[in-house]
Amino acid sequence: MTQHARMAKTILLLMASLLCTALPHAEITNASPFEDDASPVPEQALDQYVRASLQANHLEMAPVCSDAVFIRRAFLDLIGTLPTTQEAEAFLLDTRADKRARIIDELLERPEFTDYASMKWCDLLRVKAEFPINLWPNAVQCYARWIRESLRNHQPYDRFARDLLTASGSNFRVPPANFYRAIQGRTPQAIAGAVALTFMGVRLEKCSKDQQSAMEHFFSRILYKKTEEWKEEIVCLDPAPATPLDTVFPDGTAVKIAPDDDPRLVFADWLLKPENPWFAANITNRVWAWLLGRGIVHEPDDFRADNPPSNPELLKYLEGELRGAHYDLRHLYRVILNSRTYQQSSIPRSTDPKATTLFAYYPVRRLEAEVLLDAIDRIAGSTERYSSEIPEPFSYIPETQRAITLADGSISSPVLELFGRSPRDTGLESERNNQTTDGQRLYLLNATELHKKMNSSQELRRLFKKHQGNPQELIRLIYLRVLSRVPTRVEETTAEGHAYFWAESPEAAAEDLVWALINTKEFLYRH
Repeated sequence: MTQHARMAKTILLLMASLLCTALPHAEITNASPFEDDASPVPEQALDQYVRASLQANHLEMAPVCSDAVFIRRAFLDLIGTLPTTQEAEAFLLDTRADKRARIIDELLERPEFTDYASMKWCDLLRVKAEFPINLWPNAVQCYARWIRESLRNHQPYDRFARDLLTASGSNFRVPPANFYRAIQGRTPQAIAGAVALTFMGVRLEKCSKDQQSAMEHFFSRILYKKTEEWKEEIVCLDPAPATPLDTVFPDGTAVKIAPDDDPRLVFADWLLKPENPWFAANITNRVWAWLLGRGIVHEPDDFRADNPPSNPELLKYLEGELRGAHYDLRHLYRVILNSRTYQQSSIPRSTDPKATTLFAYYPVRRLEAEVLLDAIDRIAGSTERYSSEIPEPFSYIPETQRAITLADGSISSPVLELFGRSPRDTGLESERNNQTTDGQRLYLLNATELHKKMNSSQELRRLFKKHQGNPQELIRLIYLRVLSRVPTRVEETTAEGHAYFWAESPEAAAEDLVWALINTKEFLYRH
């Protein structure tokens, strides 16, 4: 039997076996690999709003997810990284009642949380050196470093937003000034649209012409000046004499802006007031969508009167939590992650479409391109080669760098493009394409590049050689490495029961098992 034929047969067998559930490895006592009602999660205040909405629609919450599902879910949602075999096993064997809350707190303080959150913000803020954004490499590094440091230092979100909205100066020396440069177009219309989308979750083109015109007034005095330094640019207020500016805030309140005032400061003061109906709601809804797969307002950047939140009381409660914590986003993460709602199983109890919109279960969704690539490289102990289509100085990226830490949206790889990495052109959440395609399936099944990663992996070789005389233990460790759980009895028996697995080439058999698991939906999707 050829390598590819054996691998294809292995994949089919393993994918079939994953549909079965049975008792797992004896040391870990979960009754199912996906659900575990034996480990109840204390109901939080937000759960009451979710449960009330579900009950009003005759729906019920899914059971609590198992510890194995939770550890993988929390790692992926918070740090965009799979747990190691040791981390997964230690959590599964931990008997403390508060172990889920403990791991949430630990993950929120890990450097990878900053890395992963930075990736999301670089998407929204269009951090990209080349066409059509044209920040240029120096500015990208400056801007991305500032974003990362702001997140690492727990900068309150309202201060983060104010710094971006009111920044003036060199794109190389005043990092947040790049907010006004990372926009397609430098007209008041383009700038106003980017501001509304980023900080209000409003698509300005869907507003009335009067509303669009009023919003544009706040950004009508921005000036861009070249310098003698290569690709440096100054963002500032136009010093030319100006007349008083009469305009209207998005909530309908009239305002007169004096000639010496910066209209951006006036707008920022209005936006950051506690009673503002968009600012806290927008970021709260975004964080919820990042963790639960869809916004309370869906799409998460499409706030408008005819697209109301599916649970207004829930959104209002979470907004209050964020304001009460002085815009500490980690607090909002912690509130959501510790909830019964977040820790539900991904197996719905109803086919009613409202079960999705009202969060009756945790939604299954494919891993982002960067997270998937990093997960494969972590399993194989391999690296990736990155490049930029338009060569510029300073664009070299070491192959050992993780994909979630790529600061520049212009620097990519064929795998990242294949799996729908965000192009960072508009700042829309929908730019990232997480849909599964035939090309992706073919890559995972047949790619020579992927085969080389598995076949040349020194980490996998060491694992295979160490346990080749004990197939049962090797199978268990492979499952922990790839799926963050131990195999069920059925899966273990299926893997052990095929003589060709272990007789001729134990290493090839183990490699096929790794590859088979990477091709399962359980690996490719959050669940």
